[in-house]
This record gives sequence, structure tokens and C-alpha cells, in this order.
Amino acid sequence: MKRLVVETNERRQIERLVDAVLDEYGPWDPVQFVTHAKAVAESLPLRIRQFFRQVQSEETDVAVLSGLPLSQDLEPTPTGWDMAEKIGAGAREETVLMLCGAALGEPFAWGDQQHGRIVHDVCPAPGKERSETSGSSTAPLSLHTEDAFHQCRCDYVALSCLRNPDGIGTTVVRTDRLDLPPRLSEILSERRFHHRPDQSHIGPQGHSSGAAERDAILFGPPGSRYLRIDFDDTVAAEEGDHAAREAIAELHTYVSAAQEKVVLEPGDAIFLDNYRVVHGREPFEPRYDGTDRWLKRVNLIRDIRRVYIATESRSRVIM
Repeated sequence: MKRLVVETNERRQIERLVDAVLDEYGPWDPVQFVTHAKAVAESLPLRIRQFFRQVQSEETDVAVLSGLPLSQDLEPTPTGWDMAEKIGAGAREETVLMLCGAALGEPFAWGDQQHGRIVHDVCPAPGKERSETSGSSTAPLSLHTEDAFHQCRCDYVALSCLRNPDGIGTTVVRTDRLDLPPRLSEILSERRFHHRPDQSHIGPQGHSSGAAERDAILFGPPGSRYLRIDFDDTVAAEEGDHAAREAIAELHTYVSAAQEKVVLEPGDAIFLDNYRVVHGREPFEPRYDGTDRWLKRVNLIRDIRRVYIATESRSRVIM
């Protein structure tokens, strides 16, 4: 894991940059700002820009920035993303994450997630405690590739921590830490699996605009494999393919044994390579009193043209 601690003078430089962004683009609207974010991110401190260039060129699986600025008058943790959207909670922190994310990739979003918002709020929501969404809490968030069902899934998942008083862990498994037997790797490398849309993409009618794709789970360079899996929604493509179904169960055993826990502190931002890491979250008991765990999240892609092709427009929101 690569980590960079932001120094005091760098934090002040970021704060001045955020002030300038909010003055020019306020009231804060990430959708309006997103096309400018990469250019503005060139004004981030040099060490941070160099850090992200190394993360990308070296294909770092897990990278953390620590010591990012937080508002002294940070709002109470919202009870769900819709409340956060309504009151505009954490606008400064969204700006920081957007700028840092734009130094690594291109921010984009999904029309069927959080009203197509570019930056998501990850906080517990009443009634969603055991869901497969960012509003869950008492049920663990199963290990998964973000948006595994779609060819336009992100290259990086960026999560910034605003509040985490109970030390709730983000669980990660790095593909390079998996020592899979050749027989299992061979099955997982064949196009014998369906990656179905996860619950966050399922609409009120119980379906999604995305199709369940038939593809492999392991792919990429033999010496450093990429992984595509959602243990809640990846299944054997053929009902009678017992070997494929058993391979998923066997992979789960290896992945469970290789789990690591990263506890994010306020001011930390983690950047997960979505091809080389699967991630999840520990369960916790929400209080709904304004002190619960609260993260911001943004999806990043290396080549924004992949999104334009998917949307058949120059929109960064995939519908």
C-alpha cells in the first residue's frame, strides 16, 4: 500500500484552491465543475500530483492520501445520501475529493445511482441496513469489483473519510496476494460467468438498464492478473455448469483468507485499483445521531471516451 501524508503547507494550498473553485463555480455543483476538474487539479501541490502519476504508472493497487483538509464546521452525518444531496452536505470535502480524483483519472457517474450524482455520499440510511448499497450498515458489504456487470466499470474507486468514530474498516483483497491453483485459475479465466447488475443499479421495477454480461472472472497479463467479481451477483452463466459454480465458491475461500482491513481516519482518502482489488466494508450498528461513519465516493476512469461511447454523447453520466 502506498501512502502520502499531506504536509501543513500543502493542506493550506489545497484549501486555497478549494476556496477558488467554490468562488468561481458556486453554488457547488459537481456536474457543472467536472469537465474543468482535471485542469484545475494541475494546481494541486506537486508532491500530490507526482504521487498520483506513480500510482497510475506503477499500477499501485491501494493508495492512501492522509491529512487532507476538513471543514471545522462539518455538518452532522446525513441519514442517507438523499438527505446529503438535499442540504448540500460536505461540499468542501466533495471539492477536495473531486480535485484529487481528477489528478488520477476522469470522474464519471451512473444515472441510476444517487440521481446521477458525480460524488456519492456513503452513510447509513434507515431501512437500508442490510441492503447491498452504500446505505447499508448492520450487514457487511460483500467483497466486490465496483460495477462488475459493466464494461465501462471504473479503473479506480476513490473514497474520502469525513467521519469514522467507530473505526469501521474498509475490507480489501489485492489480486497479487491470491495464490490460486492453476486448475482454478483456468476455469476462472474462461467466459463461463454472468456478472449481474448489483442492487444499487436495480430500479423500482426490479430491473436495470444494464445487461448481465457473460465473461471471465480472471483476465489480463499472466504475471499480474486482473479480477472481476461481485460475490453477491456473479454466477455461472449456464445453470448446469457445476464446475463454474464451484469455482466461485472456491475463489471466495481464497479471497476471504486474503482480506485486509484499512481503517480510514477523517482526512484520509483511499484510491483502489478496481482491476486489481476487490473491496467491501465491515458491519456496524448505526446510531442515526449525526456521528455515524460518513465517506464521499467518486468513480474514476482512465479514458473518458469509454464513457462517451457508452452514453453515445459527451455526458459523464451513464444512463
